[in-house]
Amino acid sequence: MTRTLSLALAALLAAAGSAAAQEKFTFSLNWYAVGDHAAYWVALEKGYYKDKGLDVTLENGKGSGDSIAKVDTNRADAGLADAAVVIASNARGTTVKVVGMVFDKTPLNIFSLKSNPLAKPKDLEGKTLGAPPGDSQRQMFPAFAKVNGIDAGKVSWVNIEPAAKMAAVAEKRMDGVGDYSTGLPLFEKAAGKGNIVMMPWADFGFDMYSMSIMASEKTMKEKPKQLKAFLEASYMGWRDVMADPAAAMAILKKRVPEVDVEVMTPNMAIGLGLMKTERYAKNGIGWMDEKKMCDSVDLVNTYMGLSKKVECKAIYSNEFYTKVEMPKN
Repeated sequence: MTRTLSLALAALLAAAGSAAAQEKFTFSLNWYAVGDHAAYWVALEKGYYKDKGLDVTLENGKGSGDSIAKVDTNRADAGLADAAVVIASNARGTTVKVVGMVFDKTPLNIFSLKSNPLAKPKDLEGKTLGAPPGDSQRQMFPAFAKVNGIDAGKVSWVNIEPAAKMAAVAEKRMDGVGDYSTGLPLFEKAAGKGNIVMMPWADFGFDMYSMSIMASEKTMKEKPKQLKAFLEASYMGWRDVMADPAAAMAILKKRVPEVDVEVMTPNMAIGLGLMKTERYAKNGIGWMDEKKMCDSVDLVNTYMGLSKKVECKAIYSNEFYTKVEMPKN
């Protein structure tokens, strides 16, 4: 065998070995791909997951309840979900835990039209709101209602698909919908700039941990190294999004061609605003503060009417955390 042929064979074997070493890892998004998911596509594009031995698949979801169900039944290894919904699910017997934070501030919110504004909590009484059953705003509404003295029985909820939220408001099919504040550009595109009113829950006594990365007990026990590697690579993706949002959006558009760059660029910017906090600047992207997490658990225990009390230590773990510092810009 010639030296050239030997080298070629060695290269092929090395490539095959590298491919074999890639472990499949399924990550369930909480919705279809939007600007505040850009970090995961950036990590894919730049090979951050691959470099850590992971073959990552990103799957669309239909709300936090949906992604939690996928992870809890091992149809996905990890996923995105609102921390409040994860907490509430624990009382129902799920095995999922929050293993990394995304939004350090809550984006929970109600959107409505300027012509029929829902500007404060009491405005919701007698109104019809739309959201999927697994939507975090819908699942956490009982707590928000009690915090703000709303008669939840006077508020009607209608099941709609995530992608139908914007049209439901713009076409006046319902009075408002529950959706993250990051969705503002999408609603303005449907209804016109300046025609949308927001009701950010953080402005009404409900500032708790929100969008998070969660994993099941099975993933934590059987794939601890892979989970830790996935989180670090994802935070590296977030770091790059913060450093160069335009480049990140270009990658998202390349990976998900149907993305509307004009709408998703401000969507991504709003999400970054929920992450640029002193906690992340000090501890790194994704860090979870024990007090804030336990305060979030207390809020759910107090107002959600759960079948049993949820213990804070059962909800989250920093065990899989690796510090990735925010860019200095």
